[in-house]
Amino acid sequence: MSSTPLPSLSPLPNPASAMDELHFAPRLLMGPGPINADPRVLKAMSSQLLGQFDPQFRRMMRETMTLYRAFFETQNDWTLVLDGTARSAIEMVMLSAIEPGDKVLVCSFGRFGQLLNEIAQRCGANVHVVQAPWGTVFDLAQIEAALQSFSPKLVAVCQGDTSTTMLQPLDGLGALCHRYGAMLQVDATASCGGTPLPVEAWAIDAVTAGLQKCLAGPSGAAPITLSDDMARTIYRRRHIEDGLQPAGYVPGAGKRIASNYMDMAMIMDYWSDAGLNHHTEATTMLYGARECARIFVQEGLPQAYARHAAASRAVVAGVQGMNLKPYGDISNKMPNVTGVYIPDGINGDKLRAALLSDFNIEIGTSFGPLAGKVWRIGAMGYNARLDCVLQTLSALEIVLAAEGHRFTRGAGVDAAYQAYKGATQGV
Repeated sequence: MSSTPLPSLSPLPNPASAMDELHFAPRLLMGPGPINADPRVLKAMSSQLLGQFDPQFRRMMRETMTLYRAFFETQNDWTLVLDGTARSAIEMVMLSAIEPGDKVLVCSFGRFGQLLNEIAQRCGANVHVVQAPWGTVFDLAQIEAALQSFSPKLVAVCQGDTSTTMLQPLDGLGALCHRYGAMLQVDATASCGGTPLPVEAWAIDAVTAGLQKCLAGPSGAAPITLSDDMARTIYRRRHIEDGLQPAGYVPGAGKRIASNYMDMAMIMDYWSDAGLNHHTEATTMLYGARECARIFVQEGLPQAYARHAAASRAVVAGVQGMNLKPYGDISNKMPNVTGVYIPDGINGDKLRAALLSDFNIEIGTSFGPLAGKVWRIGAMGYNARLDCVLQTLSALEIVLAAEGHRFTRGAGVDAAYQAYKGATQGV
């Protein structure tokens, strides 16, 4: 028997509380995500449940595919929503596209590039990582050099990495990868909906995303889109599970995908006209995912991107007005998350705790080499609004002053207001 100790698990302080109805203090979630869901999304999620093969439900699935094609700016047939968080989508696409021993090039510029590396390794890939210093991004020449020397089957990169708040330029990268015989997989969990991501124009083979940031929904469903080349790569590994195999069934030519639940080929069969059963669909999450896309498309892509950009300018101007310094290369900053250096002498966690306890506002810290050095302030999705930004900055001014940080009181809020008004002229 193993002597490996298990992690600690503290008892519930008051076991009787498990019988209480849920009742939480309201929070304004202004960190790197999740954020407050749009009330229309929560309303959609309270709709009546349907069976997963009900004709109404199957029609709604097709509607969801149509909406996310518009969201991703693509005509890709295989544009759909997976049950699970955004991380599950990254893993499902990788596990289904990569066979053990395949070469994968990971372009990492933060914590979530490291995650791409780990997932690829767990898929059995031969992984090579190119690293950009945290706070910076790659230029195409750096990636081309790695393509020339390594010849990967797949290149994986984040569009936005919330750990560093940096946004990787993607225009031209898909075409570059194809020139060297590689496909491109992009994790856009942190950025999609807040910045342009024209999948077809940028020749991206797979994009995985989540609802809980700029799409203004809860975590738990993952929109994806696959190019025809990526879809064929995955579907050649199609194996129908026992009990569902039709007469004369012939499995795909590729090696069977190692996970049953993460088998993207079987998910394609479920979303296809064949409607082969895979797992029971997470009905309410799909309702929410559909509503997220409907709201976004109804608003209009340019308007949504402009709204996030305006909020970003206001946050940056506000923190600078408080004598705080934004983190990283501002010219390549994500529009929906802003990194801010914690001033010398300030306990960053104590200040975040005061924001939460006294003002019901949550902002984030960071990971790894930035832990305890940087705050991360998000303004995205339903919270990419002037009132949310000003409420957050006003509370931040109060707790900063209480901790002895020196700045002109009111300067941050005034600067944010002026920047926002300037950014939204004509929007």
